[in-house]
Amino acid sequence: MTTHQVGYLIGSLAKDSINRKLAKALVQLVPSNMKMQEISFAELPLYSYDYDADFPPAARKFKESIAAVDAVLFVTPEYNRSIPGGLKNAIDWASRPYGKNSFARKPSAVIGTSPGAIGTAVAQQSLRSVLSFCNSPQMNALEAYIQFTPGLITDDGKVTVESTREFLRNYMVEFNMFIARVLQVLPRDA
Repeated sequence: MTTHQVGYLIGSLAKDSINRKLAKALVQLVPSNMKMQEISFAELPLYSYDYDADFPPAARKFKESIAAVDAVLFVTPEYNRSIPGGLKNAIDWASRPYGKNSFARKPSAVIGTSPGAIGTAVAQQSLRSVLSFCNSPQMNALEAYIQFTPGLITDDGKVTVESTREFLRNYMVEFNMFIARVLQVLPRDA
């Protein structure tokens, strides 16, 4: 069985983010042939095309990290009915300069949690629009809009509600199968 290297981006830069807790839980629930690594974007300056000829070191490292994985999982909160500015900035860095888009043909999935009843549904739709433009094949089903309630996920990533744990485990199994299907049609070295 092929091992998939999956990078994940946590949309919130907050240390105590509930989406960081969700990411920790997802890492613990992956199939045995998925290897997860966080790709941080906390050190990125604001993107400007003035940098296209010579990216700063943090941006080069970030872009290389995206390019090195088989797929990307976005774990994002919802800020003002969209994605956080830092996450959008990171996507801009990785997709530039023109013709050197690190997301092109790279499978992706979107998930997030919020205290609200619809989770991060609106932010996810906003992010999907950006990823479509970046030519990233997206897992559109299973959708996952997680309402975060106190104690749902512990600080170390344990999901305390069995039905939620199984849903999240199944989500990661589905993402793993999606990655395999995409890479069969769009191999990384093509």
